[in-house]
Amino acid sequence: MASSSPETKITDDHLVLELTVRDLDSSALDGPSSAPESSSSDEIIPLLNQNQRPRINIFSASYTRRKPREQVIKVTEAEISPVTQFASWVWNGSRYSGLLCMALSSTLYLIMELVSDTFSVQPIPLFETAFMRCTIILLLSYLWLKRIGQPVFGPVHARKLLVSRALVGYLSLFSFIFSIQMLPLSQAIVLSFLNPVMASVAARVILHEKLKITDIGGLACSFFGVLFIFGPTLTVQVGSAVKNENLKGNHHIYAFLLGLFSSITGGITYCLIKAAAKASEQPVITVFSFGLVACPAAAICMFSLESFVLPAFETLISMIALGLLAFCAEVLLVRGLQLEKINKAANILYIEVVLSQLWGLSTGKAESSGLFSRIVGCLLILISVSYTVYMGPAKDTE
Repeated sequence: MASSSPETKITDDHLVLELTVRDLDSSALDGPSSAPESSSSDEIIPLLNQNQRPRINIFSASYTRRKPREQVIKVTEAEISPVTQFASWVWNGSRYSGLLCMALSSTLYLIMELVSDTFSVQPIPLFETAFMRCTIILLLSYLWLKRIGQPVFGPVHARKLLVSRALVGYLSLFSFIFSIQMLPLSQAIVLSFLNPVMASVAARVILHEKLKITDIGGLACSFFGVLFIFGPTLTVQVGSAVKNENLKGNHHIYAFLLGLFSSITGGITYCLIKAAAKASEQPVITVFSFGLVACPAAAICMFSLESFVLPAFETLISMIALGLLAFCAEVLLVRGLQLEKINKAANILYIEVVLSQLWGLSTGKAESSGLFSRIVGCLLILISVSYTVYMGPAKDTE
């Protein structure tokens, strides 16, 4: 006769196991005649109570040693610094990335101007300054391309554009340096801010970009703002420049035409930058190509047209800092032109004038004369830039 021992229960928070020990009857071992009856009566009772299904088993059990995927993602995001997140968002994390890159580029150019005015302790010739900046740009762009494993000379199909961008870009820089030495400062600045207008016209002809009436109006509004800001100073400097022997007669006309030529070639350079950056798919390659041409050309002009000045230690540090800022500004400029239509991206460059005037007013360095016209000019530029940002790049995304 089968006998059973007391039941043993193992209770856990998640699982209840019930064990029953049974002894087989001795008659079950005597012969086969009793086997069916014994097997039918002496079936093994399951270890688990069927009425109480376990809530977990070895296949569905979760272990706390493995972190959920959400926690892993949160930890990874927490390890990234806010500066890196902001840089990634500006570079390619927003549909406004092109406009943001142009705005940051303009801000860096303003910082360069402030650093040059504040920490300039020794006058350095312009071609020597250009050679120093182009050398730093060349070295940093080369290291950037080597770090990411990109060919420094770019893909084969984009090399003609890269060479054209480098040659036209240095031609614009070369003519601008000569014009700024011969013209009054306000005239040279006003002519340099013709670059966005010339770039928009060149983009319509070269890249076949659509130029709407609102785009033309925005650029005109920004340029008139520049005229309002520099108008009073421009009138005074032109009146005093008549007494300057270097600007008498045809010399002033030649200098003006040279500055206008610099603006035209600068606008064409913007189109070539955009085309080369899209063809090579890497903005830094266009910066490297410019440095590759500009460095030896600036060195030739430095030794042939000017007297070399050995910079002091403080001046050298300032020139290196300006070179680093120039590299960042150039990369952001190329990236902005790569992502955005030229007429919209170029209009953002006028924000540098507004920031410069606001800095002068906040520090008290701005002249009191012509204050109303400067305020009107800043408002015109802000209205134009705000309209460009408000319209956004969504409809113009290629």
